[in-house]
This record gives sequence, structure tokens and C-alpha cells, in this order.
Amino acid sequence: RAARSTKMMENKVFLSFTFYSTILILKMYVVAIITGQVRLRKKAFANPEDALRNGGLQFCRQDPDVERCRRAHRNDMENIFPFLFLGAIYSLLDPSPTVARIHFLIFCVGRIIHTIAYLLQLRAPTRSVAYSVAQLPCFSMALQILLATTPYW
Repeated sequence: RAARSTKMMENKVFLSFTFYSTILILKMYVVAIITGQVRLRKKAFANPEDALRNGGLQFCRQDPDVERCRRAHRNDMENIFPFLFLGAIYSLLDPSPTVARIHFLIFCVGRIIHTIAYLLQLRAPTRSVAYSVAQLPCFSMALQILLATTPYW
């Protein structure tokens, strides 16, 4: 068990993947915290018990700013979770550490810019460009995984 753990920690690609994945997970936590803060500031709660605790049932309502935060968070889940799978499997294919790091970095930076553009309502097409750029390494990793596994289907 210790030998397996040590071997994983010697894998530069896996370490790079772990670093960028952790940044992305932390970013998702930050978006969740921001959502909660916007809910409190705007007094827009999803649950009656939260509304009652914060002023009354009239605050059990939707708010456009809260919904924007929720959409940003949902978009993260739709994109970061597949990246976690693809990146983990890709790391097992023994790719070039430099090429792999570029894949992970592009995805991470793209997702951070996407979130900033979403939350700050930056001018179009900033958000869609960030989204598209971040998809490129995912498609690349998926293709490489398929090519590596083709002999086994």
C-alpha cells in the first residue's frame, strides 16, 4: 500500500493533475460561499425555515443575482466533474508531464475566467470563449484515452 502511494507521488503528471484539481474544487467552494453571501445580502432564501430565521416567509423567494451564482456553480459541476475523471485516467496513460501540465493549466485558467465572467457579468463573449478554451484540453484528453483503449474494445 505504501509503495503504491509512493509511486503515485512520483508521478509528475498525477501530481500536476492533483494540484489543478484541488484549485478547481476550492474554486467551487468559493462560488458556493459567494452564493450563500448573496442570498443573505439579497434576503432570497430557497427554504422557508431559512427565510423565517432571516425575517419572514416573504424572503422565501428567487433573486436574479442568486440564480446567476447558482448557474455558475451548476456549470462548474457540469464541467469540472468530467475533467476530474478525464484527467485522472489521462494521468495513467504516461503522457509528457509538460503537455499534461499545459492541459490542466488551460482547463483551470479557463474555468476561473469563466466563473469571473459569470459572476461579474463581463461582456460577451468572454464567458463563452473561456468555456470553449477550457473544453479543448478535455476533448484532447478524451481522444487520447479513447485511442489508448481502442485495442481493448
